[in-house]
Amino acid sequence: MQSLFEAANNLGKVLAKRKIHLVYGEGSLGLMGCVSTAAHVGGSQVLGIIPTALAEGNFVGKTVGEELRVPTMQDRISKMLDNSDAFIALPGGIGTLEEIFQIASWAQLNIHHKPIGLLNVDGFFNKLLSFLDQAEEENFIPHSARQIFISASTAEEMVDKLEGFVYKSDPVATQLDWSKGNSSKKRKMDLSLHL
Repeated sequence: MQSLFEAANNLGKVLAKRKIHLVYGEGSLGLMGCVSTAAHVGGSQVLGIIPTALAEGNFVGKTVGEELRVPTMQDRISKMLDNSDAFIALPGGIGTLEEIFQIASWAQLNIHHKPIGLLNVDGFFNKLLSFLDQAEEENFIPHSARQIFISASTAEEMVDKLEGFVYKSDPVATQLDWSKGNSSKKRKMDLSLHL
């Protein structure tokens, strides 16, 4: 576990050294707290996005840097997407995996083209990466969806890979246009009835 906290601390320092701002899930506890504290202390602007229920319940500790409260977890991930150029996941549990795959599915649907970095400390993500490779080989996910996952074992290598990332679009997904109104509007159906 010590190597995970060292990697998180180093990531925060690398972000600050490279003058990269941090948008993160919230709080001062665990690996996210470690990254945010190191980035903030190093001079990066830090924005923690937190659902009100988590903030009021004090489940995650005090947010480091600026805090933006949102109503739901869904709003949190949307705001993180709006305010970020890339994503970096450190080893984590169900919540981490859920957010990794939500962001990945949104990329597959052509909602964004931002890479997802998996900081593969001590090989933590090796089995997940093997699963993704197998899913691509068996045509469950297209190459365009697999390519947004960037893996690196150090923060320096991760930032270099993310900065060099070039998205290669999927010809099918590019046909999707998410800018045409919102989902709450009903589409008009053109029906004619002939008697």
